[in-house]
Amino acid sequence: MIKYLGSKRTLVGEIVGTIVRSCGGGAPTVLDVFSGTSRVGHALKAAGCRVVANDHNAYAAALARCYVQADAEDVLDQAERLVGAFNARLRSGWGERGYFTETFCERSRFVQPKNGVRIDAVREEIARLALEPELESVMLVSLMEAADRVDSTTGVQMAYLKGWSPRSHRDVELRVPAVLPRARGGKGLAACLDALEAAETFDADVAYVDPPYNQHSYLGNYHVWESLVRWDKPGVYGVACKREDVKARRSAFNSRRACEAALRRLLEAIRAPVIVVSMSDEGFVSPAEMQAMLQGLWGGGGAVTMTAHDFRRYVGARIGIYNPRGERVGRVSHLRNREYVFVASRVGVGVAAGVCAGT
Repeated sequence: MIKYLGSKRTLVGEIVGTIVRSCGGGAPTVLDVFSGTSRVGHALKAAGCRVVANDHNAYAAALARCYVQADAEDVLDQAERLVGAFNARLRSGWGERGYFTETFCERSRFVQPKNGVRIDAVREEIARLALEPELESVMLVSLMEAADRVDSTTGVQMAYLKGWSPRSHRDVELRVPAVLPRARGGKGLAACLDALEAAETFDADVAYVDPPYNQHSYLGNYHVWESLVRWDKPGVYGVACKREDVKARRSAFNSRRACEAALRRLLEAIRAPVIVVSMSDEGFVSPAEMQAMLQGLWGGGGAVTMTAHDFRRYVGARIGIYNPRGERVGRVSHLRNREYVFVASRVGVGVAAGVCAGT
């Protein structure tokens, strides 16, 4: 999957195990409120759960439609044929300079121009084919992941490396995403809603909440993916060529002042008897505040458990802080952080308490 700040790659096994155990096994329906790359949703689907994956960004909704909603038996044959055909054309020199090349290769340095023209050509062809939504999302994810393998970043799209990264010299090549068969719990669903709206809309046995945790929005960090998926060719600003709507599409979860109240409203709106929350100690809300919020749910009847895990910080934080000229201007404050997993239940955790319908 794509490189992603806040990815739960190292914690996904713990999260999935916690969710399944909270329902005594079986195949519960899980609402993933902030699905991001759908790494957790994909793993939950593999474990048999029916997953409703939600995120308000279009690129995240495309990832969810590929990894959660689409089923291998429905899309894999067509995706393999398209990927094979596209790669054959790319090897023969297929490419066309367009919006992506101009914006992210010439005005900024996300990928090298030789790959920009290839990405432009593939994206225009996907648009021309007017594929059905699940297959289109599989192909868009294939293109995103291909571009991610040849980018020149430290993992976020706020700025780019002064010199081209070694991987950027490779030729872009598509691969078929790891689309799973339908889960035994039922067909998944991808939604593109505000988190609070999703919480108010979907019933689930378990809700998984992995909220944004600082002032940097995921839209700002991954604006290239948003533009590639939407293909609306927006105006841009700054050295990173961010979409102009990054300035307007603000989230309360990226505000120190508004985050706690927004999170409290979200948790109170969730329509599930079990809530699993993962969070970092680097966020606006402290672990103690989170525990108090969860204990206050269901009229103060929430039973809450917590586990803590120590991890290295993401690579960009470990490298340091640089100005636009590539000069190091700041020191790294710390190299490790703690990730917490909370489980809150209305009547206690486990199938014996009768909290999950899917077991």
